[in-house]
Order: sequence, then structure tokens, then C-alpha cells
Amino acid sequence: MSAEYSEKAGNPSDVEKAENGQVHEQFRTHAHHVDAVPARTAIGPRDNAQFRRLANPGPLGLFAFASTTLMLSLFNVSVRDIHTTSAIVAMALFVGGLAQFCAGMWEFACANTFGATAFTMYGAFWMSYATVFIPGSGITAAYADAASDEATALGIYLMMWFIVTFLLLLGSLRRSVGMAALFFFLTLTFMMLGIAQLVPSATAGAAKAGGALGIVTAFIAFYVGTAQLLARNESWFTLPVGDIPQRLD
Repeated sequence: MSAEYSEKAGNPSDVEKAENGQVHEQFRTHAHHVDAVPARTAIGPRDNAQFRRLANPGPLGLFAFASTTLMLSLFNVSVRDIHTTSAIVAMALFVGGLAQFCAGMWEFACANTFGATAFTMYGAFWMSYATVFIPGSGITAAYADAASDEATALGIYLMMWFIVTFLLLLGSLRRSVGMAALFFFLTLTFMMLGIAQLVPSATAGAAKAGGALGIVTAFIAFYVGTAQLLARNESWFTLPVGDIPQRLD
């Protein structure tokens, strides 16, 4: 804290109080403008106070995740007997990928480590998954003469995301019932899709099971995202997500 904000020796200045979240006022000191939030609603840590409120990026990330997951899952269950699924590439790159990745970056600014990790990871997942099926990437072409190797590689890829999702499931257990249910079904989804690639005899059944579980996951994500979007002071009604009491110690 520079001397221009100091008051009497031993007494914290108004700006210092604002930084510690003790007041919620506007101060003008030597042409400097500070708009602080109280401690109970401060976005960031107490020792790194935020002077600007940030919107909740949760609904953006959840809607981006849910819509892309639903689209791919409908393809996996062969809805309307669809077989050419190239349309998912565009959705995965810009909605499930870019939009969700941006939501993850904004969650970092909101000091939400769990949300930042989940949205950033799944945004990267969708962009990387889409890249596999872009002809210019050369990835699919590299397996032109080794179809079994391609299935094994995709199976290992999906199992890596099964592990990541299971760890995020553990992190979601004290957040809300809705969030825990989302990651529970997503964990099963990745497991079944991985099995579909790694076990040739179970490919068709496991792929459809993964698609069905993905549809359930997507609708849970839509619900939780809508619940976050319907802020109490801005909406006619709210949706319960099964809040879980937090630790007090």
C-alpha cells in the first residue's frame, strides 16, 4: 500500500478496509476510484480483493457442454438411423470447445477452482476430439491401414477422460446433488464409450449405452445450468439443485 492511501499511524485507511472486504462503498482518494464488495460476497481471496463484480460463467459452460454432449450422444444411439456424424466437428470446436474453454478462464477470475478446472478441461476435450476428425489434421488418415490401432488409440483417449471425470466426480460430492449426478453419469458415459473402442465384441452395445448415458448427462447439465441462470433476484422462480451443507471448520 503506497503512502498516498495512508492515514494516521496505526489506523488502516479506507482503501485498506475496502481491500479487506470490510466496507462496501465508493472512495475517491487523490483521483483514485475504488468500488469494493463486502467480505461475505467478495469474489476473490481476502488478500487479493477484487474491485469489479464478474458475471457467473457457469450457465455458459454448462449449456455449451450439455448441447454438444447431447448432439454427440444422439449420434451414438443412431437417432433416425444417422451414420454420417461430421456435423459434430463444428459444434465441438466452437460450442463445446471454445465457449466452454472461455467459461473456464472466467471461472479462474471468479476464484472457482473446481469450475475453472472442469470447464477448461472439457473445453480442451471437445477441441481435441474434433481435431481427430478434421481431415486436414491427418490423424484419421494415419490409421487408414490400421483400423484396430485407431480403435485402441481412441479407446485409450476416452479412458483418460474417464479417469479425469472420476476425479472431478470426487470433487463434486460436496457441491450439490445435481453437480454430483452430472459427473456420476458422465463418468459412466466415458467408461462405456472407451469400452466400445477397446472391446470389439461389445462395440455396438457399449456405444449405444454410452450414448444413452450421455443423453441423461446432457439433460442434467441443462438443468443445473438453468438453475444457475435463474438468479433469485432476477427471476420469477428458481430451481433446486440439492445444495449440500458445507464444512464450517
